[in-house]
Amino acid sequence: MPPRSFSRSIVAVMGASIVLAACSRDLSLLEPAPFPNEPGIYLDGFAPGLGFQAFSGSKTDAVQIDAATKFRGTNAMRITVPAPGDASGAYAGGAFVSNVPRDLREFDALTFWVRASTGGQRLNVAGLGNDNTGTSRFTAERANIPLTTSWQKVVIPIPLAARLDAEQGMFFFAAGPDNGIGYDLWIDELKYETLGTIRTPRPAITPATLSAQVGATLTISGTSLTVDVDGADVSVAVAPSYFTFTSANPSVATVDENGVVRVVSAGTTSITASLGDVVASGAITVATETAPSVAAPTPTRPAADVIALFSDAYSNVPVDTWSAEWDQADVSDTQIAGNAVKRYTNLTFAGIDFSSQPVNATSMTHLHVDLLPTTAATFRIKLVDFGPNGVFGGGDDSEHEVTVSSTGAVGSWSSFDIPFSAFTGLTGRSRVAQLIISSTAGTVYLDNLYVYREGAPPTPGGGPAAPAPAPTFPAADVISLFSDAYTNVPVDTWSATWDDATVEDITIAGNAVKKYTNFVFAGIEFTSAPINATTMTHFSMDIWTADPTAAPAIFKIKLVDFGANGAFGGGDDVEHELTFTAATTPALSSSQWVRLDIPLSAFTGLTTRGHLAQLILVSDPNTVHVDNVLLHK
Repeated sequence: MPPRSFSRSIVAVMGASIVLAACSRDLSLLEPAPFPNEPGIYLDGFAPGLGFQAFSGSKTDAVQIDAATKFRGTNAMRITVPAPGDASGAYAGGAFVSNVPRDLREFDALTFWVRASTGGQRLNVAGLGNDNTGTSRFTAERANIPLTTSWQKVVIPIPLAARLDAEQGMFFFAAGPDNGIGYDLWIDELKYETLGTIRTPRPAITPATLSAQVGATLTISGTSLTVDVDGADVSVAVAPSYFTFTSANPSVATVDENGVVRVVSAGTTSITASLGDVVASGAITVATETAPSVAAPTPTRPAADVIALFSDAYSNVPVDTWSAEWDQADVSDTQIAGNAVKRYTNLTFAGIDFSSQPVNATSMTHLHVDLLPTTAATFRIKLVDFGPNGVFGGGDDSEHEVTVSSTGAVGSWSSFDIPFSAFTGLTGRSRVAQLIISSTAGTVYLDNLYVYREGAPPTPGGGPAAPAPAPTFPAADVISLFSDAYTNVPVDTWSATWDDATVEDITIAGNAVKKYTNFVFAGIEFTSAPINATTMTHFSMDIWTADPTAAPAIFKIKLVDFGANGAFGGGDDVEHELTFTAATTPALSSSQWVRLDIPLSAFTGLTTRGHLAQLILVSDPNTVHVDNVLLHK
């Protein structure tokens, strides 16, 4: 009995296996049904299964069917772009999404015919691949397409059709009110085509240097494609997922199919790309970053004279977002030496928006921000006021952008005090609602962002209530003339017999400070022991004055090298003088310490630095406190 029972079990199992194997073979013959390759989006009406999804903040009923105006057939799609201040929406825009994915691999372009009711307008953006989910991988878009009152054909090249085997984002657009007026535009014959006239593809990635800590991720941006369409160049912004990326050193950083870079160890690598078989121009350098350990200088301006957006030193007003959905940046909150800081990565431009509660800065005089880039950087800072109606694009907006450069060594804080007078296009300041910071630095730390009123009453005794922030340069990299933070080299005099100034030594909170009065020009000499500054890169000093610093106030710094013979007027002397005002960077400012940290390369006439012997200061304001006079590298 047991053997027969065992045999029956084996047969039963084998039988089941045969049945399963047969089922497996039958299933392998079945393939998924192909997605449709339907080219039409709007051809005398919307294609079946297609829905329109309006973008946030747009006019939701902007898209209609119009039988009166069309390019071909019986009707066209009319899009109403609202006038500034229209309560129905600030612009027209949205995505046309298919409920069933389409296979678009046989096409090379998205095309349509378009015209506008008035000339001088533009279609801000139009493209493909946006399914309005926030996770679209294969977007491609043309920007600022000029419109006329005549029908014209627009071609949006598909960057790499092989990627579009299951796409639901058929078409998207956005159009705002140009020239202060609303208007209508019509789109007809919106479809995918195989033109065969798209040639000479030139993919590109915008060169950049990105820095990140080990373990961090970065997202590549700035990928694009330029092609020849019937003899004319057409450029589209392209999602990174179309590209194939390569890291020259994967042990430092890897990069995936979506352009997400993961930093895995210390070092430097280069990221290159190709679009299909075509190598893209440009490369991105990724370098590991050491987190800064020194906090930004603590602000000392009275709270009554400050409106702070972000600072541990003050109570901050509400900010809606530190990285708007329309910007190109990632932001995180971190701490440096116990101080809260914003850390921006992948920074191209960051939109800081506080439009729900705009700032009334009419009584303020300056914008202050501390920035620490991980590479030498130039920043563009834009302020936007939404005007009396408080609405973006309402016809009364004003804005202006200024450019500033990092002033300290790489990895150290740069403090910017920018007078509102420098924002010449910012004609209103009662509803400041946005601040936009642009840079190619990649990773930037931000602290102490506030606006303030200059000219507050001086502290008792006419001097600063607190000493200047202590410098944090390593002692081995410093030659100090005057600072409690370092050992100072000999200085013969802080007010030479031939100058026009009075100097006294005072103490502020236990910190030694030089106080100049009757200040026209001061001669500081160290001729008996000239300084060899050939290995130094910067000259730095802190100044404080309660006197007005608005024009025509100036502060000048001159460095003099006596040359190899060490004698004044010996024929080999060199010198150079720099002038600072309320409009320069760094900028003069009243009733606060200002650090003038200046690259020695800016002293272009100072062609030698082996025998520095004099520092000459010229000033109007006439009372100035001075501290931390030093050279560093």
